[in-house]
Amino acid sequence: MAVLAATAGGALGAPAAADGETPPGRVEFPTHCLPDAEGPTAARIEVDDPAPRAGDTVTVTYRLDRTPLPPPAEGALPAPTGRILLGGAQTGEVPVAAAGGSGGAVMKGSFVVTGGGPITLTPGGYALAGAACAAAGPSAPVAARLTVAPLPLMNLRGLALGASYGEPGARVRVTGAGFTPGAAVTVAGRAGAAGTADRAAATADRSGAFTAELVVADPGTTGVVAYEGAAWSAERGARPEAYTVVEPVPAVGSLTMTQAGAAITLGAVGYGGAAGAAGRIGTVTVVDTRGPGAGRWTLRGRLTGFTGADGAPVPGASLSWNPVCGGGCGAGPAGAVGAEGAVLASGEGGRFTVDAPVTLRLPAYTRPGAYRATLTLTLS
Repeated sequence: MAVLAATAGGALGAPAAADGETPPGRVEFPTHCLPDAEGPTAARIEVDDPAPRAGDTVTVTYRLDRTPLPPPAEGALPAPTGRILLGGAQTGEVPVAAAGGSGGAVMKGSFVVTGGGPITLTPGGYALAGAACAAAGPSAPVAARLTVAPLPLMNLRGLALGASYGEPGARVRVTGAGFTPGAAVTVAGRAGAAGTADRAAATADRSGAFTAELVVADPGTTGVVAYEGAAWSAERGARPEAYTVVEPVPAVGSLTMTQAGAAITLGAVGYGGAAGAAGRIGTVTVVDTRGPGAGRWTLRGRLTGFTGADGAPVPGASLSWNPVCGGGCGAGPAGAVGAEGAVLASGEGGRFTVDAPVTLRLPAYTRPGAYRATLTLTLS
């Protein structure tokens, strides 16, 4: 009886193989076919891309090398159809249909990869020569596997400095957000693209935020970074925030300035770009005790470009100001600040206060989000 059942089916053109060797990717499983046939099915599943990325379309081929049914006559209708079962990181089924080929039943289909992780492909039921066949058990063995690269994660780490300049040895308050909750964070000075010896350690809280105090002693420091791991990287670190080390000014016969708060918080900009975001710089106090003949002083501003949370620049961003100077100094002209810089005020001898309302205008329909830039004031 066993011999008769085995010979009742048909080989559909299995590939040649060495004695005792199974063709790559082939699996066998017991099958029940309607109206009345039982026996083993030998099948293969092949993919055109074994390592796709999320969003890629993968073409799959379902080959029947042996079934419990007699081999169909050439050109017999209806044409073979079937399905492939997906498992692991992506579930569902892929319908396949006859795709021609020399010998046997060859069916093809395709599906779109939806996410990262391993995916298994298992032969499902099929229809051949007018009969419907399915695995006579829980399921057939897995015949193929895909390795899908995980989706890239957006780096949302960011920093804010309590001051953008200071004398050597100044203590700078550093706050961060978007880090891995509970992660050890290193805060460090930067001199261009290189790191400095200035370091501070912090631990991100449950929301991924931290606060640290960094002593900036290196006179060559141009920025501050924070990162997870052994060294800064674009994937696990916050982009540098600009910082300037200024030389101390003698207390007698000096030209000094102080500012009431370095941060400028702007309001919202209309999505259509119809209105600008308004704000005001912290009041700057300039004291010139150098005496007669020391010459005039000039207070200038320079603005970096605005960037979003993902680090992408915002084209065409424009911050303009309207300087106001008290105490007898001359206010600079109203207009855009920009990377080239603009004069905020100038004068000589005495004590002066300088203010400036500011307005930011972005291109119409700029992607919603929070944007940051650094405004540097220089007194000379």
